[in-house]
Amino acid sequence: MSEQVQFPSTSGPMLTGALEVPEGEVRGWGVFSHGLTLGKDSPAASRISKALAASGIGMLRFDNLGLGDSGGDWADSSFSLKVADTVAATRFMAERGTPASLLVGHSFGGAAVLAAAEQCPDIRAVATVGAPYEPKHAEHNFEHVVDLVMAEGEAEWRVGGRELTLRRGFVEDLRRTDLEDVIERLRKPLLILHSPDDAMVPIRHAQDIFFAAHHPRSFIDLDGTDHFLTGRGHAARVARIIAAWADAYLAPAG
Repeated sequence: MSEQVQFPSTSGPMLTGALEVPEGEVRGWGVFSHGLTLGKDSPAASRISKALAASGIGMLRFDNLGLGDSGGDWADSSFSLKVADTVAATRFMAERGTPASLLVGHSFGGAAVLAAAEQCPDIRAVATVGAPYEPKHAEHNFEHVVDLVMAEGEAEWRVGGRELTLRRGFVEDLRRTDLEDVIERLRKPLLILHSPDDAMVPIRHAQDIFFAAHHPRSFIDLDGTDHFLTGRGHAARVARIIAAWADAYLAPAG
């Protein structure tokens, strides 16, 4: 059962989310962070969150600034803002009486949950799916316009059939972000899921995350899975793995 919710971005505009509420016993709650421009209704975000809810883990998936049903302008976004709004999402969950103990992030959102976790006191465990070790890896998506962005301050970037404005500040924020120390400080159970067939984020990123982290850490090879989890049963497989692994770390539902 999906419930529409809203909460404010740390930059001001309202963000819209879908709260996937388990129909039966609630084992715990979590927050899902989507990929760079994918939104809460992307296959990975929607299917994994719904499958986790079916297993008893209620999930909040939400659109970041200027995407989907959320307010604001994507041009004003950054990796740092995505991290801050992920933290804000966990505060929203706590305020409504359903504190999230699990963070799940796909692709760029996986990097965001790694950076956000230490700022979320209720979070007990973190799972990433196809996450980059270096947020600046996202530059490969817009490498054809990045020189123009840096020279002119902004440029139009066509992605997913739409035009987005990419600004110099977004690129600069990516380039100065280093997750190595953040991951080393994480000290929370970490599950890393990645496919050797991932054409968007090479599997070496998963290896780097794993070796930068401390135990308890786990790595699952998603052999045969594409980056966007669009294949039949791909997202459901990921959700089953996360649900089983997270069981030991979920906070009792209130």
